[in-house]
Amino acid sequence: MIAIVKCGLKRANETNPQSAIRNPQSKVMAKTSKIVRNEQRKELVARKAETRKNLKAIIKDKNSTPEQVDEAMLKLQKLPRNSCPIRVRNRCNMTGRPRAYLRKFGVSRIALREKALEGQIPGVVKSSW
Repeated sequence: MIAIVKCGLKRANETNPQSAIRNPQSKVMAKTSKIVRNEQRKELVARKAETRKNLKAIIKDKNSTPEQVDEAMLKLQKLPRNSCPIRVRNRCNMTGRPRAYLRKFGVSRIALREKALEGQIPGVVKSSW
């Protein structure tokens, strides 16, 4: 038995013919470990933000001696990697999805569409022309 799925043809399981058909209503969440790890990164970034800011100010200061700059560079390099804000990933607040994140709403495009169709986002309506 063969079932047609959006992404192509999939062979269904003989015992369960519905196994190849995806359920569009199912809420797919990101792995909990990924979400938790990202939250830990956010906390670490917040904790080390002041230290990073001070070290970068020393490095950029034109009046700093080369020894001070080198010392600040070493201290900056010894900070944990995850204390760098660039390592924090924007994730959907509802599902944890890392892709197609919309900053204005804080959710992914899929979650935005679901909430907009339910009328739960003020000012967002389905367009028609």
